[in-house]
Amino acid sequence: MPTRCFQFIVALIVCFASCAGELMQETNIITQLFLPLSLAFIMFSVGLELTIADFKRVVVQPRDFLIGAISQIILLPTVAFMLLSFWQIDPALAVGVMIIAACPGGITSNLMTYLARGDTALSVSLTAVISLLAVITLPLIVSFSITHFMDAQNAPVLSIGNTIIGVFVITTVPVAFGMLVNRYATSFARRFERKARIVASVLFVLIVAGAIASERENIVDYFIQAGPLTLVLNVVMMIVAACLARVASMGLKQRIAITLECGLQNGTLAIFVAATLIGNTTMTVPGGIYSLIMFATALIYLLIVKSKAQKSEDKPAKIR
Repeated sequence: MPTRCFQFIVALIVCFASCAGELMQETNIITQLFLPLSLAFIMFSVGLELTIADFKRVVVQPRDFLIGAISQIILLPTVAFMLLSFWQIDPALAVGVMIIAACPGGITSNLMTYLARGDTALSVSLTAVISLLAVITLPLIVSFSITHFMDAQNAPVLSIGNTIIGVFVITTVPVAFGMLVNRYATSFARRFERKARIVASVLFVLIVAGAIASERENIVDYFIQAGPLTLVLNVVMMIVAACLARVASMGLKQRIAITLECGLQNGTLAIFVAATLIGNTTMTVPGGIYSLIMFATALIYLLIVKSKAQKSEDKPAKIR
């Protein structure tokens, strides 16, 4: 992509961000057009960095992958449900928490794993495979959450079949297309990859800001309800994943990958499911808040890991 064209796209996105909150309240252009297209582009950028070899690692490292997958697909939603069982919170917000807990990781978890010197290949494998499995697991968890936390009068009607199709079209198809571009136009993919990541990051920030801005009249109350809960969920899950990996005698790099993969979820997908597929902006709030919190906790974790690594390097070797 020519530099001027790329700069124009970024400028257009930034300009669009300035009025995102207003638009989300006054029209469905954001939720029905901009949000799906943005998520599709983000997933396409994920596909640009994937190869068939990333899926083969599931066979090569089955134990590491299975522990990471169980932590994210089973333990994360279970921990979220247990917290919601005794935490007083608005029913729509409770569903929103379950949505973010049911989402796979994203490009952020891969980047943070790389920066923390973890097993990036394992992180990418988990993101890729769990994103595909989420086509089935996410709609089922969301449907159960709506039925459990909301009464019949206020619960939105959710078609599991349509939700599966929606998640598949907006996540799996762009990822597959990105992989095809990476396979058959490798030089272009390498040149465009960095720019795509920047645009995807800007889109992510815009979507989170728009989700929070759309409920700005109630955001303080919602943040009081959902903020502490999402923080506890994030921290507890990272600790559980790290402990499980340690009990399984996994290497440090693998523990880092699984910890970050379970702490950094695809907030854009959570917001898309809530705003576009369900049509409830209140449910987008936990996804937006969690997305802000997970960056802070991931950075703290990154500093802790690097600090320990530095101390280990500085420690003098024992004389035998």
